[in-house]
Amino acid sequence: MPLRPYSSNPRRLTLQIVVDVLVLVWIIVWGRVGATVHDAVISAASVGYRVRGSAGQLADNFAQAGQSTSGLPIVGDSLSTPLRSAAVQVGSLATSGQDLGDRLTGWATPAGWLVALGPVLVVVAFWLPARLRFARRAGVSSELATAYAGQELLALRALTNRPLPELRKVAPDPLAAFRSADPDAVRALAALELAAAGVPPRSAKPATRPPPLTPA
Repeated sequence: MPLRPYSSNPRRLTLQIVVDVLVLVWIIVWGRVGATVHDAVISAASVGYRVRGSAGQLADNFAQAGQSTSGLPIVGDSLSTPLRSAAVQVGSLATSGQDLGDRLTGWATPAGWLVALGPVLVVVAFWLPARLRFARRAGVSSELATAYAGQELLALRALTNRPLPELRKVAPDPLAAFRSADPDAVRALAALELAAAGVPPRSAKPATRPPPLTPA
């Protein structure tokens, strides 16, 4: 299927380009917002890893102190027991820091995509179908304009879709002109539909009505 993404009408073409650029900027902005969210979550995860590192080192110190004091006479057990208990508690804190860092790291990429894709998809859901509809209509209209039969179809669509003041610029009675198979009227009506579809009328070849078939 032929596609013509942009209109030949200067105003409509300008509007299409502006909208396309705005959509592109919107996608870039939200892509950067998603990247910022990803980096923020990774930064938060680093806090958990720092807690793990500090608490792990402190737990090792308590464990070594408890082991060192366990051999002391009389007070060895009294000192080593709380030190070993503190080592276990601080070790649990280090494990919690590790778990927090791992969870946040795992959520960093999904969080970034979710934040970025939501606003992007909302805009693209309205913008892309409209652009595709225009491109298909313009492409099909341009292809139809290359043959007289296609121009007749375009003329018929113009009679159905275009306002009456536009049609009367072609002929006082545009329907009668179409029914009489006047080639000039058909091409003029087709040009109205082409203009509405964003296709320059000059793209239509000056086709002529084929001669009627005569019995052998």
